[in-house]
Amino acid sequence: MTKLITFVGNGKMALALAKGLVETHPIEVIGRSDMALKRFEDALGSPIKKTLYSDADIMGKTLFLCVKPYNLPEITPYLKGRARVLYSVLAGTTLNSLQAIPAEHTVRAMPNLAAEVGMSMTSLVGDINVSTEAIALFGAIGKTLWLSSEKELDIATSLAGSGPAYLALIAEALCDGAVREGLKRDDAMELMRGLFGGFGSLIQTIHPALLKDNVMSPGGTTAAGYGALEKSGVREGCMEAIRLAHEKAKGMR
Repeated sequence: MTKLITFVGNGKMALALAKGLVETHPIEVIGRSDMALKRFEDALGSPIKKTLYSDADIMGKTLFLCVKPYNLPEITPYLKGRARVLYSVLAGTTLNSLQAIPAEHTVRAMPNLAAEVGMSMTSLVGDINVSTEAIALFGAIGKTLWLSSEKELDIATSLAGSGPAYLALIAEALCDGAVREGLKRDDAMELMRGLFGGFGSLIQTIHPALLKDNVMSPGGTTAAGYGALEKSGVREGCMEAIRLAHEKAKGMR
């Protein structure tokens, strides 16, 4: 029989995960109010089992913890019983901290915003005994990578977790540059979306350095623009963004 998946929390990440899993698993959501749970069900477009925190029973269940990290101490007392597996998507919340919720197995996961369109890059760490199951479940919303330590997960968070925001800044800046040169905003946006779509496919099989060399001919337009990026410190800025995001992730532990 297909396992019931129980979500603790009814936010955007819970909804994205549920959309990936609803075709193959029955879904239960534990939330604060009947109204919030009904909104979740409507957004999912499929019936769910709706449970209030006051009635929460996690005994033997496969649990997806999708609340805000600062809400963990508040909701923990409501979760009665011992879960079979606890999957947590809480940033900066260690496996040790998650022991506050009784579970046979515990796994930390760090999906990213692309989970909403089934193309997340999710990093995983925790009990190796359920790694195969974890990879399969989170594979429903995109690609997965099992890591060997929480230290690596913190670094992965700064890259794949925060990365969509960094790429969004670059995408917006490129469009602004094209508009400044005289291109209509709608056309710039359309070109940028096509650019990122094609680049996303190419980067799966081509090293970034080789991809850059393939585009940049001697003395050409790309070389001129690339020189401006290096002069402006874009490379160092990206590396520093990863460093500071990593430091922040460590500070949340």
